[in-house]
Amino acid sequence: MKVTFERVIPNDKSSFRTIHNNSPISEFKWEYHYHPEIELVCVISGSGTRHVGYHKSNYTNGDLVLIGSNIPHSGFGLNSIDPHEEIVLQFKEEILQFPQQETEARSIKNLLELSKYGIHFHHKVKKALLPKLKLILESEGYKRYLLLLEILFELSKCEDFDLLNKEIMPYTIISKNKTRLENIFTYVEHHYDKEINIDEVARLANLTLPAFCNFFKKATQITFTEFVNRYRINKACLLMAQDRSISECSYQCGFNNVTYFNRMFKKYTGKTPSEFIKNYSHNKVNVDLKVENEVKSKASF
Repeated sequence: MKVTFERVIPNDKSSFRTIHNNSPISEFKWEYHYHPEIELVCVISGSGTRHVGYHKSNYTNGDLVLIGSNIPHSGFGLNSIDPHEEIVLQFKEEILQFPQQETEARSIKNLLELSKYGIHFHHKVKKALLPKLKLILESEGYKRYLLLLEILFELSKCEDFDLLNKEIMPYTIISKNKTRLENIFTYVEHHYDKEINIDEVARLANLTLPAFCNFFKKATQITFTEFVNRYRINKACLLMAQDRSISECSYQCGFNNVTYFNRMFKKYTGKTPSEFIKNYSHNKVNVDLKVENEVKSKASF
């Protein structure tokens, strides 16, 4: 898995960029990347994986997330299946200039500060904003800019959201350790279905085992073992969505013991595998791969 810097170029005769993705997912690279622009992602429908900063989880029935400047994230078509359609807005904070006395604009400034943690808005917010997001794709000039302000203002006033991270991930952690992290992530991608030897991964990173453990925890805020378990459970969720059996998912994702798999699945998703399958069949599941007893951060603007 590569970690790249993305250069964002505004649309012609515009101060920001809009993207409408509705091509087959195989035509896009959904890799981990970062850029100075703030990004609003609206997945109109479908399922996939959201990976923002330290946070990684699955979504179904679409998604709406605001990602702050230089926060590493993956494309939301990651692990999705066709059809996948999304609208993306990318803009620099500098284009939002407000007079000091404009009290109404303070809520937008607060919104952009919180976006550094990654903001996941609930389904009803996405549904309410979708008409304006579709309209912005068709608009030009000042009407397009005013629609961006309207969208941000509406988001700044809503309270139906979760913060995806408890801490801000500095992009310098990624940029300064880019090659080393790429090697580690790629190794897990290729070996998650087998037994992973942490000593071998430490050697791959050219570090002693204690130094590797300290480095990985500092860079990702979780231990390497937690990272591997979350990665495996995430893959298991995707297999279950394809009607694979629990035992089949367990062994295909590197767990040699179904009982241990069940325990890890409940720890990181809050559901048993059976509950996940039942909820997914009713299109209700929204899995958060978080550490047990970790409390979701909530805030209001």
